[in-house]
Amino acid sequence: MPVPVRAAVIVPTQARPDYLAVALASLAPQVTAAGARLLVVDDGPGEETRRVTLAHGAEYVAHERPSGLNAARNTGIAAAADADLLVFVDDDVEVRDGWLAALLAAAEELPEEVGVLTGPIRARFEDHRFWRCGREGAPVTELDLGPVDVDAPHAWGANMTVRRSAVERVGAFDESRHLYGDEQEWQDRWRAVGGRIRYVAAAALDHRRAGDDARMRSLMRAAFRRGRASRRFDAFKRTQPSTAQELRVLAGCLLHGPRRLCMNGPVLAAHSAGRVRELLAEWHPRHRAPAAAGTPDFLSGTSGTVGGRRAVLRRHGDRYLDRRTRRRRRALRRRAEAPDAPRRRVLVLGVERPDVANTMAASHAELARSVHDVEVRTAIAGTAGKFENLNRLLAQASLERVDWLLVIDDDVDLPAGFLDVFLLTCEEAGLRLAQPAHRLSSHAAWDVTRRRDRAADWRETTFVEIGPVTAFHRDTFRTLLPFPDLRMGWGLDLHWAAVAAQHGWPIGVVDATPVGHELRPVADTYPRDEAVAEATAFLRTRPYVPRDEVRTVRSGRIPVP
Repeated sequence: MPVPVRAAVIVPTQARPDYLAVALASLAPQVTAAGARLLVVDDGPGEETRRVTLAHGAEYVAHERPSGLNAARNTGIAAAADADLLVFVDDDVEVRDGWLAALLAAAEELPEEVGVLTGPIRARFEDHRFWRCGREGAPVTELDLGPVDVDAPHAWGANMTVRRSAVERVGAFDESRHLYGDEQEWQDRWRAVGGRIRYVAAAALDHRRAGDDARMRSLMRAAFRRGRASRRFDAFKRTQPSTAQELRVLAGCLLHGPRRLCMNGPVLAAHSAGRVRELLAEWHPRHRAPAAAGTPDFLSGTSGTVGGRRAVLRRHGDRYLDRRTRRRRRALRRRAEAPDAPRRRVLVLGVERPDVANTMAASHAELARSVHDVEVRTAIAGTAGKFENLNRLLAQASLERVDWLLVIDDDVDLPAGFLDVFLLTCEEAGLRLAQPAHRLSSHAAWDVTRRRDRAADWRETTFVEIGPVTAFHRDTFRTLLPFPDLRMGWGLDLHWAAVAAQHGWPIGVVDATPVGHELRPVADTYPRDEAVAEATAFLRTRPYVPRDEVRTVRSGRIPVP
């Protein structure tokens, strides 16, 4: 006799209570009949999501802040610790009669090597007509392998059941994977150890698009994002098509709609355009070649200096991104400067070299326009090093009532409204150590710190550099202050990153407020060899994050009216 399995149906969700209500209404009767558990993992959280969850008798688990789909899946796995079978569905599905019973029966009958089950996924568009010619798939995930059970090459996350024994064998879902390839990477690991995936024909559900989400413009926006993510996943697998191949596909998609009178054509074109947009992003310096052999692992491996024709092209890129993000930046600034926005006490420290051109006076004027209570203290560089001077300024100040400490160099250009939007974004993202992103045309040695496109206001990273602007939340003061008595400070930021990881502090880069750093190249005012020697000695007895571990962990946007 097959042994009955203990199952938990897990629904990751984020800010879509209307979709969730439909999904739970279809799930709850089948879950109750099977004696299973029904869990909603809110990657938010949101009060309306919680209300909908409890109204349908489901268990509610919430993240403190958005962490991504795979993080929500891992949270569900941990919360359903007594379940042998982990049944994942998206929040925008409606399951059909017999769906869960078919999955449970298959799990009981099939051997353990079948660690993943899936079933038919039918695309369903509500409220708005979406006609397609049938030559291409729907613009939402669907799956149809026929009327009989067969082994499958993959299982989409909208209808994906996993044995706990499979998770224990190959590990949790990779939380660094977002939007596309999130479940595929885990399934690749499962197949690599000889695991199988089975399609259960009776375990069918509908994948819905309703309301404005079913309109053409919404479908195109979603397709564009998926296209970018799919190209990134191909690059991760090293299977990305060439530029010529991507452009040929884009041309074909642009012709598909008018040629076939198919509404799917513009959506397919948007997906292909997203892939081409990501291909162009691969030309960004963050995709540079590895550092030269023998380069210490606390150095980025590149000078970061921008000049000549490349500087001209990057300034054009900055102007393009500025135009694309103008409306978003205005909305963020309105929220940051609203009368009911919190006001913070900010201490700004800087070291100035009056013997060379600098921007300290302009920075001081911009900071003075902030709605926050800002105190600026500066010192003349003299013969002392940067952090020696900063410690002298710290000794003269009281941090008792300070919410944020900003350390600012004298060669940075701050955008209008910088501090208000920057602090709003840091606090919304929960960052405890942060920096503004560099403009594309900035001199910047670490590519992770350069601005990205308009998709995100902030990125949680594993690294925040020592300048030209670094922000410290008051939670870090006791541990990170005063600074070590270093002259140049190379390697200190990598040590901060390790300390932040030990304390569980989120750190990151704010893309909403990109700053310019073009006045002087990195290490222009001191000998590079001395900076490397100082870093080598400093890091010899201290933990630090090496170059190969510097990366973006996740990204996000903050709500605006």
